[in-house]
Amino acid sequence: MDREFLADLFAPFGPVTIRRMFSGFGISADGVTFALVIRDAIYLRTDADGAARFEGEGSRPFCYDTRTKTVTVGSYWLLPERLLDDPDELADWARTAYAAAERAALDKASKTRRVAKKTAKPDSSKASTRTKPTGAQPKLKKAAKAAGPAKKAKTVKAAAAKRSRSVR
Repeated sequence: MDREFLADLFAPFGPVTIRRMFSGFGISADGVTFALVIRDAIYLRTDADGAARFEGEGSRPFCYDTRTKTVTVGSYWLLPERLLDDPDELADWARTAYAAAERAALDKASKTRRVAKKTAKPDSSKASTRTKPTGAQPKLKKAAKAAGPAKKAKTVKAAAAKRSRSVR
């Protein structure tokens, strides 16, 4: 499949951008990738609700092999072959895939914001006056905690000795 064929295929959907991706192409609209073309097969983006529609058509999710296992990507499913001959219905499936890709992008953005909010530094006017330890001390305490009570005392003493040597 080449770019011209793909552009013609998705023309009823609207203008698309086709970019090299992995060993094939990514098909996007308005910066949202909703389809992949890999090994001469077209995969559309979907979510848990849309996967049933693909299953009903006898489709399968995108899979690839690594050295040790087969990875299944459940968010991209093989386009049913009958849609290659029905451009209007293909456009409908593409719109559904585009909507699923937009929802996934919004969900990812909201998760990123939540994580950023949790890790944001507190306002300096509200910060406590207690100073944080510097150097390797926090890492060593974590290692001591993970090692258990028997090694904890040795690790903490080693950290204190190291700090005293570095101060001199």
